[in-house]
Amino acid sequence: MATKKIIAICQSGGEFVTEKDGSLSYKGGDAHAIDIDDQTQFDDFKIEVAEMFNCSITTMSVKYFLPGNKRTLITVSNDKDLKRMIKFVGDSVTADVYIIMEDIVAPDVSNMPGSRSSRTTLSEAVPSLDPPLDVMDNIVDDTTLPLRVSFDIVDDSNHIDPHMDLPTEVSPIRSHPVSANEKHLISAQQWQNIITGVGQRFSGVREFREALRKYAIAHQFAFRYKKNDSHRVTVKCKAEGCPWRIHASRLSTTQLICIKKMNPTHTCEGDILTNGHQATRRWVASIIKEKLKLFPNYKPKDIVNDIKQEYGIELNYFQAWRGKEVAREQLQGSYKEAYSLLPFLCGRIMETNPGSLATYTTKEDSSFHRLFISFHASLCGFAQGCRPLIFLDSIPLKSKYQGMLLAATAADGDEGVFPVAFSVVDAETDDNWHWFLLQLKSALSTSCPITFVADRQKGLRESISEIFKDSYHGYCLRYLTEQLIRDLKGQFSHEVRQLMIEDLYAAAFAPRHEAFQRSIESIKSISLEAYNWIIQSEPQNWANSFFQGARYNHMTSNFGELFYSWASDAHELPITQMVDVIRGKIMELIYTRRSNSDQWLTRLTPAMEEKLEKESLKVRSLQVLLNTGSVFEVRGESIEVVDMDRWDCSCKGWQLTGLPCCHAIAVISCIGRSPYDYCSRYFSTENYRLTYAESVQPIPDVEKPLQKDSSQALVTVTPPPTRRPPGRPTTKKVGLQEVMKRQLQCSRCKGLGHNKSTCKELNRIADTGSH
Repeated sequence: MATKKIIAICQSGGEFVTEKDGSLSYKGGDAHAIDIDDQTQFDDFKIEVAEMFNCSITTMSVKYFLPGNKRTLITVSNDKDLKRMIKFVGDSVTADVYIIMEDIVAPDVSNMPGSRSSRTTLSEAVPSLDPPLDVMDNIVDDTTLPLRVSFDIVDDSNHIDPHMDLPTEVSPIRSHPVSANEKHLISAQQWQNIITGVGQRFSGVREFREALRKYAIAHQFAFRYKKNDSHRVTVKCKAEGCPWRIHASRLSTTQLICIKKMNPTHTCEGDILTNGHQATRRWVASIIKEKLKLFPNYKPKDIVNDIKQEYGIELNYFQAWRGKEVAREQLQGSYKEAYSLLPFLCGRIMETNPGSLATYTTKEDSSFHRLFISFHASLCGFAQGCRPLIFLDSIPLKSKYQGMLLAATAADGDEGVFPVAFSVVDAETDDNWHWFLLQLKSALSTSCPITFVADRQKGLRESISEIFKDSYHGYCLRYLTEQLIRDLKGQFSHEVRQLMIEDLYAAAFAPRHEAFQRSIESIKSISLEAYNWIIQSEPQNWANSFFQGARYNHMTSNFGELFYSWASDAHELPITQMVDVIRGKIMELIYTRRSNSDQWLTRLTPAMEEKLEKESLKVRSLQVLLNTGSVFEVRGESIEVVDMDRWDCSCKGWQLTGLPCCHAIAVISCIGRSPYDYCSRYFSTENYRLTYAESVQPIPDVEKPLQKDSSQALVTVTPPPTRRPPGRPTTKKVGLQEVMKRQLQCSRCKGLGHNKSTCKELNRIADTGSH
């Protein structure tokens, strides 16, 4: 049966006006549109609406009119009501929905234990002390700081609509908005009876403490612990001389905590009362957890604002940040426990994706060392459809235990990023790169030489040549440029350095020795030191005119930025979940590209068709001198020699890109052949489809080890000793822009590194003149 979908036009903040004929019309307010269908859950709908209008779910009422009846509002209060509304709109694609913020009765507070009937607004500033970050589960966790609070009591004349949840009744309409102070009380209203008195039992000390905090917020008072341990808690009102007191202790032979004594009377009134309360990170987590689930990027500053608006409680940034960390761990699972699941995860990957390689190592103390994963679909796709070209790079992880992600990516026939393998390691070291390449070698089935594009650090150079014999190592031009600028130690102005970098890139891309030499001679005219540095930097590993491997004009190792963005999106998750997010991204990528390629009708991939077309447009101005052999002369702005048997042109464009250059296309046209016959097979649509022929299979129950596998249960993996430092992690990535930042330049002597006020040359001249 087809799912019926409608657009709900949600309106709030306006008021209903009665027309002359008795019908109601809605005036003013804001409106938002939401797609819903008969499978939509009412609670999910309310959460989305609450987020759009920044209102509380507990005080929200959802209403609509029946078709043809503008006099009676119908209330939606559950899933069945929502389905009825969708059914009632008939063939219409939209439905008007009205979000009403209902008033809630402020109970007769004079008869409630520990309540105030005469107080209005109270405020007190109390110094804030944060507990140590490591203290989570012990008793100290609950002896946190009093915070500043503002409260208001809503007038008792407000009342609840007795028919609010009955869908067939008319509901009175509230036309004025809820004030900020009313919101504070309404949000805490649910906790006013969370503590009832002597005899009430709780599952443990922690539950009792949480109930105390909420009770204090609802009744607007601060308390102080007199006794607080694992089996008893005694608390008194913080106001001097106030008799309010409560004592609870453990029932013998059980873990239950029972209230044994309680004096519910408060004598502190008005400004005599201190109105701070205890706000631990766990309390903050309990408040924000549901919203964090919907909005993973919920920022601490937004948490501070929301809690102040909803509860009148002023948190500082670090309380909000720590509360978010606790909530995240409650939602996502323990970062620490995730490492213990690695043996299970590796086993499940190789079980559900046969032909994959998933392995890990630990240190002598069983702490995590490194993890390597390469899916069968990636290995098969690389061997069958990708050029023998692999990019190696790394990015830092900002999870609780930090670490680095090492990645090997390839380029598919349409110049798209193709993930081959990745590894999570405790640090980027030569030893870890060596281990990563060993695992990659054992996973790959190809026997042809591979060209690696990577940094020129010593460890990588040695490992690539040792593990992948007869392969090639092309230095990443980005890293090379950064190293050059650092080694020059700021001798040159920004403009001069920019010119040298442009010449360096021109030298790298130059297809022939002559063009390479012209570019570095240009650098020599600026700086002999820079020229010598370039000559000693092994140009045979980074310059097209000398490089023996095939890098297809890919000069930098950060080609796989798409893959790194996936890791960046998931790097704050526990390690097992981060791996599963990356697996899901690879699975989606393969499916999407396979589906897209099924629509292609060209012999080459779209990107290569475009490049070939651009070269073909240059043919008109060329003249081919025919020859009986396979070698032809082509004249244009220059004279080039094309060897059809060797797929070679003296301009080097054919060899560097894998596509016929304009000179080759001119010859191909003269001999009556098709340019497609002389394109690298890696660029064909058929080959592209082979790249994405295999699929990454789902891994069910990634967080639930199978109890029957006793061998995995014997392996223990603990987190690495490195932990994220406290405070907000940096998001700044040091790169070429950092080393290229502009230096100070003196406007008097034109020297670098100082300005005219600190110019020593100027002072020296002044001193000379005085003598």
